[in-house]
Amino acid sequence: MRLIRVFPRRTKATPDDALAVVGRPPDLLDEADEVHISVSFSWDIPAAERLAEQWRHVAPVKIGGPAYGSAGLEFVPGRYLKPGYVITSRGCPRRCWFCGAWKRYPEATPLPTIAEGWNVLDDNLLACPRPHVEAVFAMLRRQKRCVEFTGGLEALSLQDYHVELLASLTPRPVCFFAYDPGDDFGPIENAAMRMRAAGFTTASHRLRCYVLIGFPKDTLSAAEKRLRQILGIGMTPMAMLWRGDKSSCAPDAQWRRFQRQWARPAIIHSRAGEKT
Repeated sequence: MRLIRVFPRRTKATPDDALAVVGRPPDLLDEADEVHISVSFSWDIPAAERLAEQWRHVAPVKIGGPAYGSAGLEFVPGRYLKPGYVITSRGCPRRCWFCGAWKRYPEATPLPTIAEGWNVLDDNLLACPRPHVEAVFAMLRRQKRCVEFTGGLEALSLQDYHVELLASLTPRPVCFFAYDPGDDFGPIENAAMRMRAAGFTTASHRLRCYVLIGFPKDTLSAAEKRLRQILGIGMTPMAMLWRGDKSSCAPDAQWRRFQRQWARPAIIHSRAGEKT
């Protein structure tokens, strides 16, 4: 079956093969047996539905993805994510107000099979049963690339055996933790301490931390305080700008400018000494 996948926007994880299309209507050369519109972010739903209407003249269209809560317990490498990106589980036991991962799978649920890849995007891998976590790391040791956990690692779920597994990878992986609104600072501070004790260094910038900013009632000064807290424990912060489901919630220029200053390690660390 000739399957064309259409994506409203390009990200680092978007496939780039000949049958992956980004943000455009069909042209005269497009032929398919089926068209899938894949939507990761809820704010892209209006654009995705316009694309679905345009592509229905080529072939039957299906629309879905994380924005629609339709991610199932199947992962086909390279179909909706670029080769190398991998999902081994879905769901999360936490109930964060800004995240929908728990609504379909309220527990971390392993997929039936573990695909090969080096960039792990699971919702909450560390909340999975130990046999699954160990099987994922066995797969990661076979990879010929530096491993990354850009899906995020939860400090609250971090156990000693997780630290040992992360430190056992060669070269050491890039680990993205998260410091979310309402989180106690203790778990992320403790995670940083344990990871550094296992051999991760501040200078390597392999310990990173997503920090959500710009959500309702947030302020620039409060956001900067949280980001600098993460710097202070030896992690590189990565500002993630909150966006609501509606266009009226789109962040303004001031927040977008602030986020750019706190989203690139080279900029962050060049400025780190400006303030204490």
